[in-house]
Amino acid sequence: MEESIRLGHMTPAFQRSSGDTQSSFFQNDSCRKPATRKWAIAYTDGGSRGNPGPSGYGVVILGEDGSVLGELSEFLGMRTNNVAEYSGLLAALEFALENGHSRLRVVSDSELMVKQIRGQYRVQSPDLRPLYEEAKRRIAKLEEFQIEHVLRGKNKKADELANQAMDRGMRRKPEGKASVSALPASPIAAEAPPVRPLRGIVKDGRINLLEGSIPEGTIVVVMPEKALGQRAGKS
Repeated sequence: MEESIRLGHMTPAFQRSSGDTQSSFFQNDSCRKPATRKWAIAYTDGGSRGNPGPSGYGVVILGEDGSVLGELSEFLGMRTNNVAEYSGLLAALEFALENGHSRLRVVSDSELMVKQIRGQYRVQSPDLRPLYEEAKRRIAKLEEFQIEHVLRGKNKKADELANQAMDRGMRRKPEGKASVSALPASPIAAEAPPVRPLRGIVKDGRINLLEGSIPEGTIVVVMPEKALGQRAGKS
């Protein structure tokens, strides 16, 4: 994953007036005792230049006091805007689960994704269905979950990260940033980016990627995620 970019303070969603947002509450067990952990707030955004086109997502995770808990930004390759939005949501959920944040509030400017996660819209796109199912699977692992829609102007920081991810993927310099001189990269390094595992879900005998892309005709080696982790631990 691309190196995160440090951002400033953002006002947590729970401090805004109720008229600014719509919210929905999910619990995987209505009899569960009230959680004592504090909420983490994830501002997520995804974008595509061309739809489909070069795409990326950005995520900023804050604590209830506004402190920055994490920042995520990744180029996804040629994807649609909606796939990029879901990729940002999945990244936020993965961060929460891996870092022990059992109560998560997601803020997004994608009305489609928010209403699909709430169950207000059906997921008809075959590209979005596996992403939606994976998101619901991760949500079920949390103690409490909320998701709300805001206008794009109230999600600027995550939008900046998503655009920076697309800039990096397209080898473009972010606007307003001073150029920094550096030693020229070797031709091999420039043409062959570091290889990293891509996550996917097996369904009906086919593998649906959750992130990233693989060129047509590429020969790949597939192994379960658990086995990959065990192999990495022995190396």
